[in-house]
Amino acid sequence: MRRFLSLFILLFHITLFAGEIEWRYSQIPFQLGPVNPSQDLRMMMRSYIVNRTCNYLDVGAFQRMQAFEKNDWQSWQNHIKNTIKDQMGEMPFGENGAPLNVRLVSRHKLKHCTIENVLFESYPGWDVNASVFLPDKEKYPPPWQAIVVPVGHSSKTRKNYQIPAQVFASLGYVAVIFDPPGMAGEKQGGNDHFTDGVRCYLTGTSSNRYFIMDAIRCMDYLESRPDIDTSNGFGMTGVSGGGATTMYATLLDDRITASGPSCCALPSAHHPIRNTYAPCTETLLYGRFKNGVDNIDLLCAAIPTPVLFMFGEKDEVFKLEYSLEISNDVHKSFKQAGIDDKFSYFADTSGHAYTIPMALKFTKWMDKWVRKDPDRKLPKIQPDQFKMLPDSMLFCYPGLDGNIFSLNKVLALEFKNNRNTRNIQQKIKKTIECKNLPTAPPAQQNEPTQVWVHNLEELTLYPEKDIELPCTFMYPILQDEKKGAILYFDDRGRWTDLRKQTLLSEPAHFLKRDQERASVFTVDLRGWGDTKAADMPYDIASWAHSSRWLSYVSAGMGDHTLAMRIRDGLASLAYLRTRTEIDTNKIIVGGYGLGGVVAQHIAALDDKIAGVFTINSLATFESLATSENYTWSQEAFLPNVLKYYDLPEIISTFKIPTLIINPLDAEKNVLTPQVQENIYALAKSTNKQFEIITTENILDEFKPWAEKLVY
Repeated sequence: MRRFLSLFILLFHITLFAGEIEWRYSQIPFQLGPVNPSQDLRMMMRSYIVNRTCNYLDVGAFQRMQAFEKNDWQSWQNHIKNTIKDQMGEMPFGENGAPLNVRLVSRHKLKHCTIENVLFESYPGWDVNASVFLPDKEKYPPPWQAIVVPVGHSSKTRKNYQIPAQVFASLGYVAVIFDPPGMAGEKQGGNDHFTDGVRCYLTGTSSNRYFIMDAIRCMDYLESRPDIDTSNGFGMTGVSGGGATTMYATLLDDRITASGPSCCALPSAHHPIRNTYAPCTETLLYGRFKNGVDNIDLLCAAIPTPVLFMFGEKDEVFKLEYSLEISNDVHKSFKQAGIDDKFSYFADTSGHAYTIPMALKFTKWMDKWVRKDPDRKLPKIQPDQFKMLPDSMLFCYPGLDGNIFSLNKVLALEFKNNRNTRNIQQKIKKTIECKNLPTAPPAQQNEPTQVWVHNLEELTLYPEKDIELPCTFMYPILQDEKKGAILYFDDRGRWTDLRKQTLLSEPAHFLKRDQERASVFTVDLRGWGDTKAADMPYDIASWAHSSRWLSYVSAGMGDHTLAMRIRDGLASLAYLRTRTEIDTNKIIVGGYGLGGVVAQHIAALDDKIAGVFTINSLATFESLATSENYTWSQEAFLPNVLKYYDLPEIISTFKIPTLIINPLDAEKNVLTPQVQENIYALAKSTNKQFEIITTENILDEFKPWAEKLVY
């Protein structure tokens, strides 16, 4: 009690005489540490991508509205379709398609229909496991019109697919359902739309072509059957991912004369951009947003194909207000084109589902546009008359050798066999969206702090609007004889190899009073270190991760995160050359992990650096496409790169000292000596200053190599 009273009296006197005391310490501002950012750096990358993508969408929306207002929508439509075709990859179907190689697997007779399970090939060696629901011949004599029902991120055995197929067959239409690649159906292995889908970016294609081709080739198969009436085309309808497939297929194949996408399209600004939902690669073709392709455009570009757009009022993701928004926009365009009767929408009271009421609505849509009998009266349907069938009744047992992984691997190896290294700088610039090398960006510097014989300065670079790159610059205090500098990028963060006197401080001779000293400039490229993206609400889902959203949406924006980081690295180099504390002729550039990939690109584009090195870095982009498994971030998949070059081909053009320490494969294992020899044979033959080292003692190998170049 006495101690408490004494403390109270002391605090009372301090308060009473505060105005008379000249404070020595408490009023001194604390200024060490990084430069205060102008924004929340954890949100910088997401905000940048959201804002830039929405700008593209605004421009695209304006172009679409202008096209319809001026009755010039055909040229706009051609632009949308050509953009999709260019980014999709080869899709031979119809007369150009490979043989289907149809095989009947099983047949089952039900009360209201017959099911035939068949296999046929979409691509050579790639099986489609189709369950064909045929109407009762007595009630509906053939030939029949047909509806293709693409399955979403699920299995054809689920309620959303087999029940609508039964409804369609009971009302006189053939219905075909089939599993998409991966998901929960029979087509597992090499078909994961996240793990394997992202690989397609490397080859300049889209995993969406495999989803869409299966749906389109169903029409090729149906055309081969004598009991199918193809005179008025086909219907196509599906929910969720199956609805997305329907939208794209409608633009690519004019045999679809009645389209019914369901629960699959919102204005892209709402989903997946502004809600930062980790989307699927198949819907984010490279450059689609930059080219003005919103989901609204996918629906409008279907003109003059009749489109019935459906959604559930209680859908948790494709929310009612946004579904109504897109419906009204699309209807306006159809009306301006003079065919407003060819667009309609239907909101069921359901959630995210394809319901019997939706199936009935689409049946009437088919009656109007395909059957040409809009006044046909449908028999009354009782929901309980359609029973869920055992999964085994729909199994087709497809071969699994043909899959997204295997087909994309073949494409990657074909590119390898046909590439050359001529004009590699121009190819790199095209890949990373860099017409001209960046100039030195503006910078904000904190006051340097003396750390023994060096100054350490925290600063921020501003390579473009709304982007801030935290940097740390350590340089010698004595400037009697300038030495070189190490420019370093690390996907783990800029301080990882600087703290605790390790990899970067030792070559700079930190604490060495009696030795010459060099500088270190280490930079957090956007999305790394202090700017690593914060998690967002949808990241709680098992399939989600910030790197997925960043990689996929930036690819859809036409400017991938890895390309941005390479440009950031070039801007960092340009800034470092403005610093008078160093000898700019003795700058070596390197990086750890994906930072090494950035460094190699910089060395390929800038011929004035003194040397380049990588540590525990990705050896080849090709390995990401050809290895069954990988552990690298989704942001390692640089779009289009394998069409033009790979990392060993970059290195083979170097004439400067080059050090590769512990090159890693797709699973981040160090390459074996034999693999190293195969990959780097050309680099060894063209550059006598090329070294490759496998070691656990990285500092022991790196320090003497770096010292030769910076002193």
